[in-house]
Amino acid sequence: MTVLRSTIFFLWFATVSVVICIVFLPALILPRKITVWMSRRWSALNFWGLRVFAGLRFEVRGTTPPNGVLVASKHMSMWDTMALYMVLDDPAVVLKRSLLWVPFYGWYILKAGSIAIDREGKASALRKMAVEAKRVIAQGRSVLIFPEGTRKQPDAPPDYKGGVAGLYGQLGVACIPVALNSGLFWTGPAGFVKKPGNVVLEFLEPIPPGLRPREFMRVLEERIEQATAQLVAEGRKLLDARNH
Repeated sequence: MTVLRSTIFFLWFATVSVVICIVFLPALILPRKITVWMSRRWSALNFWGLRVFAGLRFEVRGTTPPNGVLVASKHMSMWDTMALYMVLDDPAVVLKRSLLWVPFYGWYILKAGSIAIDREGKASALRKMAVEAKRVIAQGRSVLIFPEGTRKQPDAPPDYKGGVAGLYGQLGVACIPVALNSGLFWTGPAGFVKKPGNVVLEFLEPIPPGLRPREFMRVLEERIEQATAQLVAEGRKLLDARNH
């Protein structure tokens, strides 16, 4: 049943994506806000499909952060990007530059005002990321970054990169850690399988500006990993109860 429901959702996801990408092509030459509105509607439609076709709901805990902060989130699946883009108010997402070359998707994320970085660029890429992030903060928007740089399985060891500490030091704003357990429900090859249940996304206690890089990284990793472990354990109990 799970595979069947996942297949139905995939067809919904593909249909919604194709229709919206084509209908909103003129948005690429119109004000950026139109693309942002379109992206949020795309996410909302996909979450509707997850709930109706796959039986997958979600819950947001904690206080949704205000604009003008650095949001650092655990990353387990594509669900995370869609959810945070919909819950937050027009964030600039830090992502790898190669995504800009994906037809349609890359055009829209560029128009939406994302921050694309070259992972091989090292110091120069970090400097450019900081410059663009400062511009975003000056606009009153938040910056969303996934500190590990890639998706991780629920039980994978943490691998936090120093780029988030560089941004934190350069921006001089609070950092909001985010924990989640989406990897328990958005699974399988290429994330095809969607297990019914309840994904939890939790905004944690803000980290005030001014910490030294090493201390900041320690606090950030500790808060995210501890909260994520609790959410994963909670999610597994629900999955086990459903299976029995």
